Amino acid sequence: MSSTSHSNLAVSLRGVTKRFGSQTAVNGVDLAIHDGSIHGIIGPNGSGKTTILRMILRIYRPDSGSVTVLGNAHGEAADDRVGYLPEERGLYHRMKVRDVLKYFARLKGHNRPDPDINHWLEKLQATEWSHKRIEQLSKGMAQKIQFIAAVVANPKLVILDEPFSGLDPVNMEVLRDAVIELKKRGTTVLLSTHDMDVAEQMCDRIFMIYKGNKVLDGTLQEIQTEYGEPILRVKMAQAIAPDLQHSTLSQLIDSITANGEYHDIRLKSAEGRYTVLKRLVEQGDVEHFETAKPTLHDIFIRIARPTAAVEE
Repeated sequence: MSSTSHSNLAVSLRGVTKRFGSQTAVNGVDLAIHDGSIHGIIGPNGSGKTTILRMILRIYRPDSGSVTVLGNAHGEAADDRVGYLPEERGLYHRMKVRDVLKYFARLKGHNRPDPDINHWLEKLQATEWSHKRIEQLSKGMAQKIQFIAAVVANPKLVILDEPFSGLDPVNMEVLRDAVIELKKRGTTVLLSTHDMDVAEQMCDRIFMIYKGNKVLDGTLQEIQTEYGEPILRVKMAQAIAPDLQHSTLSQLIDSITANGEYHDIRLKSAEGRYTVLKRLVEQGDVEHFETAKPTLHDIFIRIARPTAAVEE
């Protein structure tokens, strides 16, 4: 995972540490977010994700290290070039949708926002709600309007904190298309999510923080190659012998997990797959056998499982 110069970065963290009293929330973190990319940030609650987002937003200042955003290492929280969709949604409930969107656009210096408001309302299938009060909207529709408020002023960097949380599959797809459009426009998107499928499908690069430390950083392929041992996905005509993991193969097998009609056998190294296959054939008919890369969910669980998550 190669280093990158500042010239093509929207955000750069170098050796960033942030403490709250005796607790170190972020510990010496480096992070490079490329211009025009979708960069995912993942981690269990209490890992330091929110602290990193707030340092990029200039809400917090690091105790040590540097945070450079859009070429500026000393910016203020009210940066018109940055849009933010917080996890804790907040709109003025008694205002009408269009008035709210005009208000947020003008806060960011966009004084003629109607064409952009119309575009995003149509894009998110919300045009018919433009004259409704926020309090009349469903949770999903209100979430779409909050997204529009974050992007209507055409920011260069958009920070989205759990943008798909609580959406049904149809609205999730609509919002996903809107995020992809941002990327096509050249906007840099920092996407914080607990949905590993979303991170896999949408992000050019993925960063994971755990207990304040960076533990993953790269493309999905790089992460799978560097951090994930291979998985054998097996379907047998009969049940896998329960003692397989504790047999002479114990030095080859890390775990066995039931997955519907299949079993996922996590290996300690790829070299053991044919030995395991031979043993399975001796047990009975092998109907399906493949070597699969671990998913981001698999890798996340493996890293984060040892201790219980704490609310951030």
